[in-house]
Amino acid sequence: MTITMTITKKKKRTRTSVAAAATAFLLGGALALAIPMSASAHVVLDVNTAAPGSYALLTFRVPTESATATTTSVTVTLPTDTPFVSVRTVPIPGWEAKVITTTLATPVKIGDTTITEAPTSIVWTATGAGLGESELGLFPVSLGPVPDTGQIAMPVDQGYSDGSVVAWADENAPTLFINDPVVVHHDDDGDGDEPPMATTEPSAPHESAGPDPTSVAGVVLGGGGFALGAIALAVSLIRRRPTA
Repeated sequence: MTITMTITKKKKRTRTSVAAAATAFLLGGALALAIPMSASAHVVLDVNTAAPGSYALLTFRVPTESATATTTSVTVTLPTDTPFVSVRTVPIPGWEAKVITTTLATPVKIGDTTITEAPTSIVWTATGAGLGESELGLFPVSLGPVPDTGQIAMPVDQGYSDGSVVAWADENAPTLFINDPVVVHHDDDGDGDEPPMATTEPSAPHESAGPDPTSVAGVVLGGGGFALGAIALAVSLIRRRPTA
């Protein structure tokens, strides 16, 4: 009777340790998958640096976060104090683009020319269903000449088929860095609560700021989740070894 009870207890302990290890491993896997997805939720510029006086080809990367609605419009607000004289969109299948030009409240002098009117917004409107869940839209546009200034924020309003609008503004607005050092916004959960972190050196003109740091952080943390799960599994297997 004593032997039977001892074996039964060992079996229970084995099942418990294996279940705990499996749970830890699954949680690690969930962490690895969830973090990169949430880190890529921002509307950003594919390349966010340009040289003064150049004509920059910028691409807005727009993800759809809704599980029930599609992205049907993308509106980019352009600066009026440092305006772009030329704005040209690139044709996108399934979308139509419109550049809106308005009279500036205060004329701006660029070189020997005084600008009284300038493009102030770009509106892309879906001609079909739009961008569905987990889809990423690329919206390229040529802007120039690039003003000789520090940086230019270009807020984006992302419209959904259910009538809702997500405003990417303030610290979450896509920003073109010209003379200022590139600033990276760290915000893993996508709510814009984390303060920005500046790089120590400005990026060279026409060069990308590098991989999205939020995506890198997601991969690192996700890998850590898998590692923790693997460690837990290894510990449980060691505990399964019968004692003398």
